Amino acid sequence: MRRVLLTLCAAVTGLVLAAVPAVEAAAAQPPAEFGTQWHDPVTAGPPVSVPDTPSCRVTVADTEFRDYTPYTGTYRPPQACGRHWNKVVLRLEGAVAGRQFDRLGYLHIGGVEVLRTSTPEPSPQGITWKVEKDVTRYAATLHEQQPVEMLIGNTVDGTYTGVIKVKVTLTFYTAQGRAKEAAVPDKVLTLQNAHSQDGAYEGQLTTPRNSERIVAEVYATGSGGGCEEFWYLTVPDGVPYSCRAKDGPYREVRVSVDGKLAGIAAPYPTVWTGGWSNPFLWYVIPGPRAFDVRPVEYDLTPFAGLLNDGRPHRIAVSVTGLPAGQAGWSTPTNVLVWQDAKARQVTGGLLTDQAGDLVNKTAYEPGSERRLTASGGHRLTVSGYLDTSHGRVTTTVTRTLTAHSTHRWNADETTDALQARWNDDETVVTAHGPGAAGLSDRHPAPTTTRAHRTYTMDGATTVDSANRLRTTMTMGDRADTTTLRGTRPTDRSRLDDTYTGDASYNQNVPREQRHATGVSRERYRLYGPGSRYDRTLATAQGELTEDRYGC
Repeated sequence: MRRVLLTLCAAVTGLVLAAVPAVEAAAAQPPAEFGTQWHDPVTAGPPVSVPDTPSCRVTVADTEFRDYTPYTGTYRPPQACGRHWNKVVLRLEGAVAGRQFDRLGYLHIGGVEVLRTSTPEPSPQGITWKVEKDVTRYAATLHEQQPVEMLIGNTVDGTYTGVIKVKVTLTFYTAQGRAKEAAVPDKVLTLQNAHSQDGAYEGQLTTPRNSERIVAEVYATGSGGGCEEFWYLTVPDGVPYSCRAKDGPYREVRVSVDGKLAGIAAPYPTVWTGGWSNPFLWYVIPGPRAFDVRPVEYDLTPFAGLLNDGRPHRIAVSVTGLPAGQAGWSTPTNVLVWQDAKARQVTGGLLTDQAGDLVNKTAYEPGSERRLTASGGHRLTVSGYLDTSHGRVTTTVTRTLTAHSTHRWNADETTDALQARWNDDETVVTAHGPGAAGLSDRHPAPTTTRAHRTYTMDGATTVDSANRLRTTMTMGDRADTTTLRGTRPTDRSRLDDTYTGDASYNQNVPREQRHATGVSRERYRLYGPGSRYDRTLATAQGELTEDRYGC
């Protein structure tokens, strides 16, 4: 082991990390190249902050995956922690050794998707890793006994020997003393009679008749080992490149209600741990979101007046840009519902459902270096009102998407590079009025929440005349969210997660002849009211060379 810098001076969303001196280990420099074992995978993101209250732990799954057979079991709520919790934390602990690809996985409890994940690729001697996730929002499902299904599809044979072992637990923190019970959705619903049709994932949704807020979350992933895993690199039909899609690389994840467009979003360009032809890039530090795929969220409250009639409604999730009849995307969907406790039924209506023209332009330039420039975008505004027990509430959601990319490659694709940026801007305005019940004309100022999300990718793979492959990559995951009451800011948070890496190895030779080298770095910064988190990790040839907390 060589020097590892470790300094702490951060308050992490309620978790205070006291300053400690730098920690120095014995050995000096990292190895000159990768060996047959390396540091266990780590990420720079913050741990889930937890309250100082009694807790109970429940094991949800303890199994191993050798094939594509799901694990099934039964979840039972913790008896010793009652039914009032202020935090529920999921923890996955994994282990794998030998040789294995990266694999995708999911965990369902009561049919609700609570985790979508992928795995690291192992060393011959084996690695372990962990994933933590705050799943408090699914408390309504966790109050009752539920069936469990988990799958990390895997192949074990004479070549791929890695058996994936996992243990998943839930830790419940009780709401005692000053620790109040978390404000969570009253219901967590899934789509019934769900099926795929014409490239869309469809199902039926019946909401409680007194729903006053509805949010859909879609765990959208382009995967399956085909070109949609690298959707951002696809080119239009007729352009000479190995991955084609009719309209090029623009992708947009859509939600519709009874055929009406209800929400749009830009998917995150997740890179799994074997991505861009170079697992040495990701052995220790995975790309952003690779281990914890965050769902895309859509505020469907403008449609609550239509959904609250007690009848089933058709919900469809589709991916714009996916060629007709082609697989490659998974879009499991949960629907979170908050109810008006003082009303048996909440009525209302849709005021606006206005979509702008979809922009999707590409320009191809042939030559010794081929180039495709692409730009796309879309805008949607939906607005609806509800007459609740506390007056009329009007919710207006505006979402604007833009995407720009430049893709460069040569004839045999031994040079393949992409520079891309995606913006997903969302504004939600909630305005209160007197309502149909004749309540007071006095009402609070409207609440406005603005979220500006930016995803970036700047990567290149090259293969030289000696058949040595090199990949360089910079990825960014950024979000800036501001909440205002009237014109007065009441809350703001900023996220900036940046990964950089550079790795190379000799292709098509035995492992001991690859002479692989690689460096990587991740800096994760998260700022909000009363919290500040800043952590940097760095590696060289599979060894952790830096672990630093900044201020």
